[in-house]
This record gives sequence, structure tokens and C-alpha cells, in this order.
Amino acid sequence: MNTHSSNYRPQMHKMLFKLGLISFLLLLNSIPSQSAVSSIDLGSEWIKVAVVNLKPGQSPISIAINEMSKRKSPALVAFHANDRLIGEEAAGLVARYPNKVYSQVRDLIGKPFDYVKKFLDSYYLPFDVVEDSRGGVGIKIDDGVTVYSPEELTAMVLGYGMRLAEFHSKVMYGIDKDFSNGSRYVVFYDMGSSSTYAALVYFSAYNTKEYGKTVSVNQFQVKDVRWDPELGGQNMEMRLVEYFADEFNKQVGNGIDVRQFPKAMAKLKKQVKRTKEILSANTAAPISVESLLDDRDFRSTITRQKFEEMCEDLWERSIIPVKELLKHSGLKADEIYAFELIGGGTRVPKLQAKLQEFLGKSDVDRHLDADEATVLGASLHAANLSDGIKLNRKLGMIDGSMYGFMMDLDGPELVKDETTTQLLVPRLKKLPIKMYRSITHNKDFDVSLLYENENLLPPGVTSRTFAKYAVSGLADASEKYMSRNLSSPVKATLHFSLSRSGILSLDRADAVIEISEWVEVPKKNQTLNNTNASTPLNQTVEANSTNSAETSDVPNQDDLTTNLVNSTENNQNSVDLGTEKKLKKRTFRIPLKISEKSVGSVAPLSEDSLYDGKLRLDALDSKDADRRRTAELKNDLEGYIYATKEKLDYLDDLQKVSSSEQRQSFIEKLDEVQDWLYTDGEDASATQFQERLDQLKAIGDPIFFRYKELTARPEASETAKQYFSELQEIVSGWESKKPWISKEKIDQVLREADDLKKWLDDKEAEQQKLSASSTPAYTSQEVMDKLLDLKDKVSSTNRIPKPKPKVEKPTVKNNDSKQEETVEKPTESQTDESKSYSSSKDDNNDSKQQETVGESTEHDEL
Repeated sequence: MNTHSSNYRPQMHKMLFKLGLISFLLLLNSIPSQSAVSSIDLGSEWIKVAVVNLKPGQSPISIAINEMSKRKSPALVAFHANDRLIGEEAAGLVARYPNKVYSQVRDLIGKPFDYVKKFLDSYYLPFDVVEDSRGGVGIKIDDGVTVYSPEELTAMVLGYGMRLAEFHSKVMYGIDKDFSNGSRYVVFYDMGSSSTYAALVYFSAYNTKEYGKTVSVNQFQVKDVRWDPELGGQNMEMRLVEYFADEFNKQVGNGIDVRQFPKAMAKLKKQVKRTKEILSANTAAPISVESLLDDRDFRSTITRQKFEEMCEDLWERSIIPVKELLKHSGLKADEIYAFELIGGGTRVPKLQAKLQEFLGKSDVDRHLDADEATVLGASLHAANLSDGIKLNRKLGMIDGSMYGFMMDLDGPELVKDETTTQLLVPRLKKLPIKMYRSITHNKDFDVSLLYENENLLPPGVTSRTFAKYAVSGLADASEKYMSRNLSSPVKATLHFSLSRSGILSLDRADAVIEISEWVEVPKKNQTLNNTNASTPLNQTVEANSTNSAETSDVPNQDDLTTNLVNSTENNQNSVDLGTEKKLKKRTFRIPLKISEKSVGSVAPLSEDSLYDGKLRLDALDSKDADRRRTAELKNDLEGYIYATKEKLDYLDDLQKVSSSEQRQSFIEKLDEVQDWLYTDGEDASATQFQERLDQLKAIGDPIFFRYKELTARPEASETAKQYFSELQEIVSGWESKKPWISKEKIDQVLREADDLKKWLDDKEAEQQKLSASSTPAYTSQEVMDKLLDLKDKVSSTNRIPKPKPKVEKPTVKNNDSKQEETVEKPTESQTDESKSYSSSKDDNNDSKQQETVGESTEHDEL
């Protein structure tokens, strides 16, 4: 059962992904024959996918490229002209239809409507949003009717990432370093598009046994993480956007504000990204936007110094997570072995300089790919967790909870004390973990889960409480057993678990009831009247022993005799002492019902909403697949027409395998379909494109097949004839070097070779009588298939093993039984070696004869 509100999940999941860099996070184990597992780094603006490959010759972990051969894709979803577009396709519409292309969808999950509206306005995102029944936001698409939740839009982007991984499946810090000589602290500083994290990681090594050898295994433990959830590269870009918007307004005048025009702002924001990238490598950068507003072009420049002055407060904020890391860990800056930068935002020179100044370093470390380290580390972590993949070098990973979690209980007659409000999970507690808590209470009650520290809350969250449950059934259970003799007060036990992803769950609740009851038990026999009995003192004697006699329905005579003797002894030794009462304790565990209550400003999606959302996404996926198939078939048809016309123009040998009437008819058909393709076929279905492609191939395939056979058929015939000559040498070798191959086997091979030779001669003669434009008498494939069958026959005959030589065995007559027994004649060496063994064997035989004295003489012969 999920207990975190959806406010928490995006930030927590992102945190796990970010720490995955060094070897972090997510999923493994799939199809061993293809790829294993993929990992996804979903950011506010970009999505990156990595795949663990198991095919020989491939890189073990690689980035999945998209349809534009790029290593990262825009995290965008668009709806336009009744089509859904994701990634690069959606990015092409941003400038023209900014209100139809939805970005930042990950950051809208679980946020209240007012927060989202303010957030979208601050980034000039002109989405048509409505408040949904949960108090969150819904995004209305261009049809003016359909509304999607942020969860659904995010699922679309994740699904796109999964498809990239599936298509793609047709080194890092923790792995490449050696920590056996000493442990060290490393800080990983990650500034992405919308948030900034600093993680303190402790690297060390331990020794373990592997295949009998002692090996050193690297491991790391996340000691602390601090972050600013609202500081990222976008903040810097928006400073540039505001600056250039003001400058354009001054150029235009007349009180015009470009901020009121979504299309213009989309164009400006797009160009600002490029300007910011140029400033990272240059002291000045230009900006140029054609037709920004009312056909008016905008051109300007900005220096790096001006940009740094505009963002002065951001540089101060950027070092706060690092300050907090050092403060809470008690470490000094010079105790940090390395300070690694990841994330696209860390490319800004001023940010690097600010961090260097604070740390007192001449340079910061940039050994990792800023964009891809996280997703590659996630795949590595997935492989490390998988049972289906064995890494050449293991890597130990210890992660901790990014938040501390508490439990608070409330209900009738529930006295508030240290048991009703207590810490469940301290911050940075090792993951995963299971725990339980017990309380003494006999009425139904509520359970609230909350964050430990109100100063460490996910963005957009204003209350520490993120989940609330009603636990019922305890009062009924208490009343049911109240009349019994309770040995202790009624208790309720709550079972929690914290997953590897940092999700806290209330898994189940039980009522624990202990009662004491007087029960009758047989008295113990303290003394025995029969002195001949061997039963020890204090042994319990069953008063009724009828069960022990139930051994068989039809006992044999020996069993009856034995039972009679035992029965007589039992009657003499057993004494029926009756029963006595003893006090026994019994414990009952009764499952209690758990019902989730709505808490916070945005309620989680209901089961019905999840089901409906899945159906809508499945329908969109199916529609997208049809659209892609239609586009592919249209391209295939168009490509076939152009390629075929080109072949008809320059392949002279096509005239040999087709008549002028056939070619003319074919060209006319190609022209006809081409005209249809650019008129009525513009909006045709996939089925229509396939039908016309099949029509053209029905005419063209036989012609091009005959063209291919012009050279392939003679080559196949020549290959067969060469093998006939080789076969004569093979047979000669059998006769001289492998005489054990029978003549019958050899003759069988030669017969099959003669049959193939005769078939080939007949087909060649038949082909000579046909024109090149007719259906051929035989094909190159037929020749190669028959030749392969002959080669298989030769190969199997050639593998016939040489038989082992037969050993003659003398016969020995048995005087008593008159039967002949075959024994192997030993060599001299064997005879000598077995003398001592025979001597000891004779001794054993003598002893055995002594043991059989007293047995009947009929056994002596044996």
C-alpha cells in the first residue's frame, strides 16, 4: 500500500536517480538473449534512457538514441490535429503551438491548483488548466474537451522512454576506481534543469571470497543529501528571458509587452537556451529571433559579465546545499577527496568558480558525463541488483532514506504519550527496511504518517502529514474476546515497510489477544506398580492407547502375536489416573481493516481513475502505433515507386528478363499509384497503402527475381559442379584412409550425387529452351538446397567412427551348473598386480565361512 502522497514521489524518485550516477538505481532483469534492463532519467526538460546489453560485442551499458539519433530527448507531449506527439516530434511544434506542447509535467504531479497556476505563469507556459476533483490540476488539450492529469502525461513520456529502450536493445566512477588502499569522501554536486542536489558519499572496500579467492569489492554509502528543489538551470535562463523581453519591449515601444504573446515567448525562450550555451564557452553571445512579434525581428547581444551580475543571488544559493552537507557531517572542505560535478546546469563557468572559491580548490572534478552519468549509473545499479546478470566487478551500494518519518495515532480513549507519536524511520536509515509497532488499545483508531522535519519537505508540500489511515475491527475483536479470561490487555500491531525507492508503506495491522484457559490434561504417572517395567519415572502414560494399535487392516500372524504380547505388557504397566486441569495461555492474531483517508491539498488517484487512465493511455498507444505504421507504409510505397522507376531506367539487363509490353504496363501502373499517392492517397489508411504496394510488387517482383537469377542461377550451377569434382576426391580418401566405411554407404552417397547431377543437367537443358522473360525452369535457391542436402549426407558419412577392436574371451565351464561363463583373460602384469588382492580376498572368504557355521548345509554350495 502506498503511503506517500504524490507530492513526495517525484522528488524522492529524482533523488534516487541522481544519486545513481556513481552506480545508482533502478531496474534490471529481462530477456537474457537480447537486452537485460533499462533505466530512465526523467528530468523536467529531458529524458535519457540507458540499456544494459548482454549481446556479445556490445557495450555493457549504453545510451539509447532516439529517432533523431540524439542521446537525450525532450520530455514533451503534444496534441495536434487529432494526433499525440512525444519527444522530438512534439519539440517541432513548440514555437508554432506553445499552448499545445506540454512540458514540466513531472513537476506538476501532486501539486495544488493554485501552486501549478503560479508555476506555469512564472515560466510563461500558456497551458489550458482546470482544477480537478482532487484539488490538483488537469490539462485540457486542443479539442477543448479531453483533460489529462499530470500523472497520465508523465506516463506517456515514460512509455516513450521504454520504447526507446526496446528499440535500442535490438565506465563509471565506482567501477573504475580502486578503494582497497583507503576510504574517502566524495561530494557529487548535481544541478539539473529545475533542482540542485549535493550528496556526500563514503567510498571504501571490503574483502570477500569468490571462487575460493579473496577479492576486494568497492562499496559506497550515502551519508547525507541536501538540496534546493527550486534552483536549476531554468532559473538562469529565465533571467535571460526577462532581460531580453524588456529589451524587445523598449525596441518596439507603444506599450507592447511581448510577455502577453505565448508564441513570441516560446520563440524567445528557445533561442535563450542557445545563447546561454554560447556564454558557457565565450565572453559574449548574440541572440537573433526572426519574426518574434508582428513580423518584427529581434537581435541583441549580452556579455558573460552582465549575465553573471543578473544571477548574483543564484550563485549564493548554489553553495548552500554544500554548506549544509559539511555542517551536518562535521567534515571540513579539505577532508573531501573529490568534488564531482554532474547535471547540465554545472557547465556554467561562474557556478564552477563559486564552488571552487567556497571549497578552497583550484579546480573542481569533472570526470563524469554531466548529462548521462545519472542514467548510466542507474543501469549499473540495476545490473548490480539483478540475479540474472553477473558483473565482472561487484559494487556494494548502501542507500538511505532522504526523509525521516514519524507515526501519530489518534482515536477514542487513546491516551497521548510516547507510544502514540514516535519516530519510525530516522533520516538516512539504510534501505530497504521492515518494522512494526505495537500499542495497547481496544478501540478503532487512525494512523497518520508524517515527515520528521518540517524544514525538509518536498516542494509544494506545506503539511508534515502525507498519509492517513483508519484502522477498524479492533473494537469488534476486543468485544468478542472480552468475556474470555484475558491474560493481558488487547494490543494492535502495525507493520510498516520502507522500500528500496524510499516509499513508506503501512502493510497490515493485526489485533493481538492473549487469553488464559483451564483445560483438562491426563494426569502424569508418578509411580509404577510393576517393578519389572522399564518405563522411567515422570513419563506420561496414555490412558487410552487404542490409536497406537491402528497399523493395518489385515495384520499378519507375526504382527498378531507381537501385539498380543505388547498388549499384555501394557495392561500390566499402564494405570489410568484420570485427568487434571491446567492453566494454558493462547494467543489470537486477527487481521484488521485498513482504509486510506484523503489528506493534503491533492488526493491520490483512485483505483477507478488509475484504471481509466490506463485505458486511455492504451488507446493512445494503439492510435500512435497505427499512425506510425501508416507513415511507414506510405514511405515504403513512395520509396518503392522512385526506386523501381530508377531501376527501369538504368538496368539494361531488365530488358532481357521482361518484354517491352511488361515494362510499359508496369510503368503505367507505377504512374497511376504515384498520382493517387499525392491526391486521394494523402490521407489514406495503412491498409490502402499496403494494398497498392502489394499490387506493384505483384508485377515487379517476378521481373526483378528473373533479373537476379540471370547471374545467381549460373553461379549456383557452377558451385554444384565443382563440388561433384571434390566429391570424387573425398570418396577416394574414404577408400584409402577409412576402410571401415562400408561400400554400401559410399554407393548411397554416389547415387545421391548422380541424381543431383542428372536433375541439374535436365533443368539446364530445359532452361535453354525458355526465354529470359519466362518463368525460370529452376532457381539458384533450389540448386543450393539440394547441394546442401548432399553435403549433409557426405558429412554424416565422413563422421562414421572407427569401430573398437574386439577382445577374444575364453570360456570357463562351471562343473556344478554345467553353464559356460565368459571371463576376460588377464595379462601378466595384471596377474602380478592382483596377487596381493587375491590373497586378501581368500582371507576374507575364510572369515565369511566361519560366520556361516550353523546354517543349513544347502547354503554351503553358494
